[in-house]
Amino acid sequence: MSKTFIIDGSKISNFEDFCSEFSDVVLSGKHRWHGNLDAFNDILSGGFGEIEGDEALTIFLKNSSTLKESLGYTETVKLLEERLLRCHSSNVPRVAEELQKAKNGVGPTIFDWLQEIITDHEHITFILD
Repeated sequence: MSKTFIIDGSKISNFEDFCSEFSDVVLSGKHRWHGNLDAFNDILSGGFGEIEGDEALTIFLKNSSTLKESLGYTETVKLLEERLLRCHSSNVPRVAEELQKAKNGVGPTIFDWLQEIITDHEHITFILD
């Protein structure tokens, strides 16, 4: 039997809220995920919170259209601006280009990145409501 995690998009208005809700639901509040996307991928691989190895999981995003809007270009711009300040100098041109695209409403958003990471895990069924 697979574990099901329900994340309610109506409770989330920004990326920080998503990180907190994800931590509460998937990590049972025992650990905190602070938004690093590589760490998000690692968590989904198992060994953290309620996820054990490659066990079958279902992640259900309730009110996903609200979540998609909350994690859209406005939040993506904020995240990329922060990333631009911290990234290695060799990554500045790429991050700056991603930031400019996001400011123009072009390219993937945080929601898209999260969805891609989740769906890359074959042991996870991903459902949008």
